[in-house]
Amino acid sequence: MKPFREIHANDLQFYPLHEELKSSGYLLVRELIPRGDVDQVYADMVRVIDAGGWLLPGQSPLDCVANPEAACIDGKPAFREVGDQVFKLESLHRFMHHPAVRRLMELVVGPRVLVHPKAVLRLIFPNCPGAHYHAHQDHEGVGGDPESFTMWTPFHDCPVERGSLQLMEASHHFGLQRGPAPGHVARETALGGDWVGGQINAGDVLMFHSLLVHEASPNVTDRLRLSIDFRFQDYARDLNPGNLVFPSGRTWESIYAGWRSDELQYYWRRLPLHLKPSASELAELAETADTPAMRTKYATILRLIEAQTAIDIGETVSSDSKSRW
Repeated sequence: MKPFREIHANDLQFYPLHEELKSSGYLLVRELIPRGDVDQVYADMVRVIDAGGWLLPGQSPLDCVANPEAACIDGKPAFREVGDQVFKLESLHRFMHHPAVRRLMELVVGPRVLVHPKAVLRLIFPNCPGAHYHAHQDHEGVGGDPESFTMWTPFHDCPVERGSLQLMEASHHFGLQRGPAPGHVARETALGGDWVGGQINAGDVLMFHSLLVHEASPNVTDRLRLSIDFRFQDYARDLNPGNLVFPSGRTWESIYAGWRSDELQYYWRRLPLHLKPSASELAELAETADTPAMRTKYATILRLIEAQTAIDIGETVSSDSKSRW
């Protein structure tokens, strides 16, 4: 497998960033975030997962050695109980708005940066059936305008065997690729260039286009992999309103409870967002979608938007009102 195309953060101002993202669809930026800032968030996360019984007794919690008896995957009640507590960490959300991250985002999309508030937190047990995510494109789930980007970063040094990401270069040029199951792209038939990979360390940021095909390596160590991928875009572009709400038991009120600052609470309400589908489109889809399940889904999204965001989702005309949630 080819190594990542990479650059040190100190050299970004001299680098043809837009040309690189247009050509290969990604870039690995080394040492973008100071290690001490990453370590602070990592320590907060470790305290939560250790209290949840996920770490092997008798080991240093910061080594993150997994307790095999606690192994679970996203979507299961045991995972949700601990994962929700980690997601509530104020330091985690502040991390997504780190000044160094913000500067890089502005280099990519300009000054009108929207950081999607619903980051995807990856807490991956080693050697756990069902914990591996197949090759996919983020736009399949994110929706909205495809001209959005993902930043993936681990909270610890992440060699390939601990589950660092692999990418298929230039695969974003081929649009949305369908695979054997919804949200999956078969590696054998994916369109693009070479697969690339390698170790990614704490403080490094792997940035890629929403249509780039990618997949995590299996975690075959004895340690949890703790990482986050968060999305960003120009806020003048279409945003899927499903990116602002939770279909499960989470609410923004429960997440923000106990935070010391309100600076980042509901920050997206202060931006002139262009949401798609709009309120009228959602209401129409709740009545006319192809199946009862889809009609219920759109009705639920409309209700959640009104209940959880307290923003006017407007009457934006959508050219693709059946985008995925």
